[in-house]
Amino acid sequence: MVVRRLGGTGSPVDEFDSEDSNGDCVEIKVAPSVAELKGIATKLRRHIVQMTGEACSGHPGGSLSSAEIVTALFFAVMRHRPSDPTWPERDRFVLSKGHAAPVLYAALAEAGYFPVEWLRTLRKLGSCLQGHPDMRRTPGVETSTGSLGQGLSVGSGMALAAKLDGRGYRVYVILGDGESNEGQVWEAAMSAAHYRLDNITAVLDHNGLQIDGPNEQVMRLEPVADKWRSFGWRVIEADGHDFSQLLGAFDLAAQVTGRPTIVIARTTKGKGVSFMENVVDFHGKAPTPEQMELALRELQD
Repeated sequence: MVVRRLGGTGSPVDEFDSEDSNGDCVEIKVAPSVAELKGIATKLRRHIVQMTGEACSGHPGGSLSSAEIVTALFFAVMRHRPSDPTWPERDRFVLSKGHAAPVLYAALAEAGYFPVEWLRTLRKLGSCLQGHPDMRRTPGVETSTGSLGQGLSVGSGMALAAKLDGRGYRVYVILGDGESNEGQVWEAAMSAAHYRLDNITAVLDHNGLQIDGPNEQVMRLEPVADKWRSFGWRVIEADGHDFSQLLGAFDLAAQVTGRPTIVIARTTKGKGVSFMENVVDFHGKAPTPEQMELALRELQD
């Protein structure tokens, strides 16, 4: 048996031989430290600011709020191979809040799915980095999203397929709290619980704001934890910017049997850039050149 110790992106760190009558290859992931994960999250934030700033378009607020969530999944939790994006046993990632595409693209680039230089082409003619994720054009994107409310249905289908096919992969779906106004989210929640899909973990990026104002004014979501429990889900609440809490939540979710799990991650819209934090306008407004430079200075490693 060859045992390969892997980094968070699936690249071998070292390998050694061991006795095994079947000659199987077992891969053991070694996650980065919390300090390393914080550094990666900062890189993602810098990419987000620069991408949206240079494109003069995009959604920086909700991309910045989910940087730690995406970093934890891609670099410490999920099994995936950037060199083999369609590896059958890979864990699946669905960005249901597709307008936060910049954070996904930044993670894919840093993980090695495509060159980091591609990030400078966001929303430009001929680029594979569309305003919302496109599975037909972008390496590492599992499904096209952007029409809100659909991602949990897609993820539930993936999780059910894994059960039917006898495969061990897990499915992770990031939802927005504004997106949770969509009725299809709750239809999918009911369905996943009905089919006892314990191989799916949803993550609610609960930053409190949506495009036209605070959630409490537009469409009250609380008590959100009780809502998910009433649908039969295991609910885990965490600080969405604390890696120790996030990693603990994902570890706990992987141990749940017989029902799906949602991690309610309390976050701050625009996190990491002082003048963007908790500002509704930056849901869908790119920084000006001056704001971009200021933000990049704030995000120095």
